[in-house]
Parts: sequence; structure tokens; C-alpha cells
Amino acid sequence: MQIHVVSAGESLWSIAQTYGVPFQSITDVNQLPNPDQLVIGQALLIPVAGRLHWVEPGENLWTISQRYDVSVEELVNTNQIEYPENIPVGFRLLIPTDYRQRPAVDVGAYVDLGITGAESPQYVDEVGQYLTYVQIFSYELNADGTLTPIDDQAIINTAYANRVVPLMVITNLEEGAFSTELVTTVLQSEELQNRLLDESIAIMEEKGYLGLDFDLEYLGAQNREAYNELMRKAKVRLDERGYFLSSALAPQVEPGMTGVLYEGHDYAAHGEIADFVFLMTYEWGWTGGPPMAVAPISQVRRVIEYAASVMPNDKIMMGIPLYGYDWTLPFVEGETRARAIDHQEAISLAATYNANIEYDEVAQSPFFNYVDENGVEHEVWFEDARSMQAKFDLVKEFGLRGFYYWVLGWEFPQNWVLIEDNFVVNKRV
Repeated sequence: MQIHVVSAGESLWSIAQTYGVPFQSITDVNQLPNPDQLVIGQALLIPVAGRLHWVEPGENLWTISQRYDVSVEELVNTNQIEYPENIPVGFRLLIPTDYRQRPAVDVGAYVDLGITGAESPQYVDEVGQYLTYVQIFSYELNADGTLTPIDDQAIINTAYANRVVPLMVITNLEEGAFSTELVTTVLQSEELQNRLLDESIAIMEEKGYLGLDFDLEYLGAQNREAYNELMRKAKVRLDERGYFLSSALAPQVEPGMTGVLYEGHDYAAHGEIADFVFLMTYEWGWTGGPPMAVAPISQVRRVIEYAASVMPNDKIMMGIPLYGYDWTLPFVEGETRARAIDHQEAISLAATYNANIEYDEVAQSPFFNYVDENGVEHEVWFEDARSMQAKFDLVKEFGLRGFYYWVLGWEFPQNWVLIEDNFVVNKRV
């Protein structure tokens, strides 16, 4: 795949001619919501078996071969070049890609049964070939150490049908919000901790879960060591049964970060105890905050750098959002609430309101502004092929175990195609 950014005056037909591919193949691979009205700045995936390079002044086959780490002979053979010593400026070269070099990674995705409900198995089935794990969200913890049951058997069965590991997710959600008081009650009692583990394992064995994922948030410093101890107990019991243990951790960029969200999550301890950890590297831009990228690569990198300094890289699963936000302007703190949207809706909005998509090079994220039919100005930040490729490059750079998504149900066809272009997805069932 090659990423092409639409320029003024371009059409799907002209882009297809440039790359020498059928225009329908571009439509299909991107599942374009706007094939007859491309947006300036829109990123398209072009299905070519390699990468295209147009020869620039001063270049020759040798310098180009060095740039892309391929041999001159490969360039000559791939492009059927008759006179390799005389390559004209502007000549289009196909740079072959060796797919054997794609790294193998684990890929996970949360599915929130409270949002997608009965449709959840369908979402897993649609992208199951690209997943190693599906984190089924969630069993809610009660103050007596028990868990509120959920209707999850259908999605577990769908996971198995796609060779995807179903992970049971436990949260301290209470009436839609993470409760510090609730989780403190359980973590500060050995009896309640044991009851929690007893019930969790019983459910796993009954329903066919293959791993347990703790997503306990807003713990505060008072629960840090108690949470570590719960993880240690869980690890012993799950190892006996061959189950995975993971945890979801808030994005930290340095030791000793203050705040109830961060203080209860011990990166080093979880990195030692768990089989892998899900780092929540998203929500810098959020529904109640000012307009900005949801997962700016500069901030994501800071989290990964810190995590890699205190835990093994091959236990780190980097978080990636499948959504963006549409803010109304002006932003008023405490009043403005951004609306979550997916990639396809973002592109449709830009096409509807004739907005040009821009790209923030620091955040590595696309954005645009538009004025709706009521005269209200909006600012939209979302993910596209470019921002996803930047995140995939970070996974490769640090040699991470892999990455995961929050959350299935958002439409983003480019993402799944790019996974296959960059990685081999591990299957552990």
C-alpha cells in the first residue's frame, strides 16, 4: 500500500492513472464514502505491490537503491528497465517490498457490550483475522467482591471461530463511572480479593475465557500496593490453568506522577507480573477538553519511552483510538462536549461542508474546520492512514509486543488494510 494525499484538482480517476491501478480498487480498499467528491488533504491507500518513487534531479538507480535498501538489480527487474544508466527525471519506479520482513505482533481490541450490545459478535467477526485478542468489556466489580454478569457467550464463541483469544475484562465501574471508593473496599480486604478471583476463574472456566484483563482505574496511591498484590495472586492462579493475565494502565510519562488516575498504577510491578499490559495511549483530546488530537504521536512516544524504561518491551501493548471528535467552537471549559465520530464520518463531513483536511506534523494527526448549516463553527480531529502508519512505525521502532484498539464499532476500513501491510498478526488459539 502507498498513502496518497489528495491535492486540488485531483479526481479518483486521475489518481488511479498516476499509479496505474483501477480506480475501483482505490474505492474498494478505502471503502470511500465520497468517491465522486474527494476532499483536499484526504489520505487514500493506493493498492500497489510496493512503493512508488518518481525520479528526482540528481538521482540514479544506485542512490535510489540505497535510499530504499533494495538492490539495483531488483529495481531493474521489477521495473523492466532497458537502459539503467539513463533514467529520466520523473520516471516512475516501483520499489519492491519484501513482505517476509513484516514483524509479527499481537493485536487486541476492546468491545464494549454496553455500547454495541447484540451487534458485538458481528464487529469481532468482521475484523477477527486481524486480532490476537478481544477484550470483552466488562464485568463490573461489586462491593462484596462479586461480579455483575453480562451476556457474553455469543461473542466468546465468535472469538474462537476467528482464532481470537477472548479476554475477560473486570472494571470498577459504578453507575457509568470508575469508583475509587468501590475498588478500595475490595482491594483493602484479602477476603474480598479472594472472592473476586474465585468468581472470575469460575466464570472463565464456565464460558471459555482464556485470559483475565484488569481495568481498575482511579485507584489512588492508597491502593497501589494492594493492586500489585491482587495481580500477584491472580498470576499464580491463572498460570495454573494456562490463562493470560493483563492490565490496562493509565498513560504515564515519568515516575511519581500525581493524581488519582496515575498513582494506583505501578508500571514496573505490572510489567513484572502480567503477561502483557494495555497502555491507554489516547484521550489527550477528549469530549470535555479543548480541540486537539486524541492520540498525538509526540505524547504517545513519551508514554512508550517511559514504559520501555521500566518494563520489557515485549509486554507492551500500545493503545490506538478508532475514533475522533467533533467540537463546536468556541470551546467553553465545563460546557463544550465534543461528539465522538469515526474516520468515515469525518471524511463525509469534510466533503459535505467543502472543508480542506490539514495535517499536524507534530501530533501526526489530521484535522479540519467547517461551518454547519446553522452557522456554528466546528473543529474535527480524527485518525487516518497517515496517523495510523506513524503509530505502527512507533511499534516497530520499539519492538513492542503489539497494539490494541479502543473500541470496536467505529468504521475505519483503512486501518485494517494497513495492519496487513505492516505486520503479521499472531494467532494464539
